[in-house]
Amino acid sequence: MSASLCGTWDMVSNVNFEGYMVALGISPCLRKTANKLKLKKVIEEQGGVCRIKTLSVFRNYTTSFTVGHQFEEVTRGLDNQCLKSTVTWDGDRLVCEQIGQKKNRGWAHWIEDDKLHLELYCDGQVCKQVFKKKGLKDDECKLDA
Repeated sequence: MSASLCGTWDMVSNVNFEGYMVALGISPCLRKTANKLKLKKVIEEQGGVCRIKTLSVFRNYTTSFTVGHQFEEVTRGLDNQCLKSTVTWDGDRLVCEQIGQKKNRGWAHWIEDDKLHLELYCDGQVCKQVFKKKGLKDDECKLDA
């Protein structure tokens, strides 16, 4: 079963973001600010290229990729690392493995109960975020498993 991840999503919960940021080596000052943010995700697909934008009043982060192809990802504004990332489908989950200085780093997006779920993990820490959809209709995007 596949579900479209595309659309605009507003954060409704954010569990263990602090622990995840500590694992990434984010400074206490930046962690304090980041923990207060309500994030928005915009997920798009065009011509086989997927784009995930994470938006906030403080900073924005965009990553673009083709599913199944390794790419270089620079996490500017986050922990400023250069990673070798690969995004694949694992059933209904869009999963990213990020290879760099930190161990067991990556993320997974999936739809459950009409909400976008995101797990961010690094070095034994797992952050669980949930987003509610608004905006784009499902049929306007082809990012399916």
